Amino acid sequence: MTLPDDAPDGAPDSPAPQTPDDLPVVRLKPKSKPQAIRRGFPWVYADELVTDRRTKALAPGTIARLEDAERKPLARVAVNPKSKIIARVIDREGRGVPDHAWFVARLRRALAHRERLFDAPFYRLVHAEADGLPGVIVDRFGDIAVIQPNAAWADVLLQPLADALAEVTGVTTILKNAGGRGRSLEGLDAEDAVLLGEAPAAPVPVEMNGATYMADLTGGQKTGLFYDQRENQAFAARLARGQDMLDVFSHVGGFALAALANGATSALAVDGSAPALELAASGAAASGSADRFETRQGDAFSVLEALAEEDRRFGLVVCDPPAFAPAKPALEAGLRAYERVARLSAPRVAPGGYLVLCSCSHAADLAAFQGACLRGIGRAGRKAQLIHTGQAAPDHPLLPQLAESGYLKALVFRL
Repeated sequence: MTLPDDAPDGAPDSPAPQTPDDLPVVRLKPKSKPQAIRRGFPWVYADELVTDRRTKALAPGTIARLEDAERKPLARVAVNPKSKIIARVIDREGRGVPDHAWFVARLRRALAHRERLFDAPFYRLVHAEADGLPGVIVDRFGDIAVIQPNAAWADVLLQPLADALAEVTGVTTILKNAGGRGRSLEGLDAEDAVLLGEAPAAPVPVEMNGATYMADLTGGQKTGLFYDQRENQAFAARLARGQDMLDVFSHVGGFALAALANGATSALAVDGSAPALELAASGAAASGSADRFETRQGDAFSVLEALAEEDRRFGLVVCDPPAFAPAKPALEAGLRAYERVARLSAPRVAPGGYLVLCSCSHAADLAAFQGACLRGIGRAGRKAQLIHTGQAAPDHPLLPQLAESGYLKALVFRL
């Protein structure tokens, strides 16, 4: 993790907050539809906004007043002329600006929901637009919080956000993770930082679904752990009782460790990342299930083909790959990849066993993903019952007006 040379105690200097009286005005083009903003859509695309010389000169992250083409007020927005999403709605009432009190109010509302859901402070605390903080991800690991500021406005106001986060939650360490794909689309840097306290020197244990996971908060994927699959892992774990299970694209053992903690006979975790599998093995040891846990590093497709040659079958097979279709241009190729995953994994399921297929692709909706899975299962010569459809856990709320916030899909088949 790196820090600015002139930042005392690991905290970069914060800009003076804007006030409602000094906000610039940006305006929709005449052919743009303000109804979408009024009904809750949180984004304005670059081709929908009047981008005159004044608007283009606004610094990324500037807070502005958004008006329709008839100069009627719509909302407070955060502007980034460098992004295709040129404006993000931060206050639909059109009154607030993101100062300390504003951040505190948003974070308290988000925290109240998570505290109602979970007994322990391990969860996604802020899920971007759905929690009223567009582009902002905050995952909590006990006394540590990891922020992904994936929008320019949040990067500019990162320290005020961190200050409010510490006040609301009482966390003693706050890390900035700059690995989000959205940051590059916003023209932002890839520099991680410590905003409060000290970065943990070792992976952080997280108790979830009866298992212990090891989260690498400084060198792991995303913020260190995927909380979004919590409910789907719990459901799959019930199906794994008394069964051997296979967890493909396992990362740190998300499905495998939950299955072992809930009665699976054995689990094989497959991933291309040796560090991820090492964390999975550490989690199995911490969970007391190391003697029933096995890992295999390699390309998932190649490993599935090797398991076919070995004629290994499992009562439960889970495939949770990375986003094969993160955007519309990749949709066709992504659906082919999902079909291939289904075709190769279905034969590894014992008769009467279960197959869990997941997608975190924004561009592939549920119908398209389900179609690809069924084609793959059919081409593998298997018949399937669809017994359950899962989505992200409730600490990842869905903003109904924004389809992208409903990214995660988990289909559970009995073959």
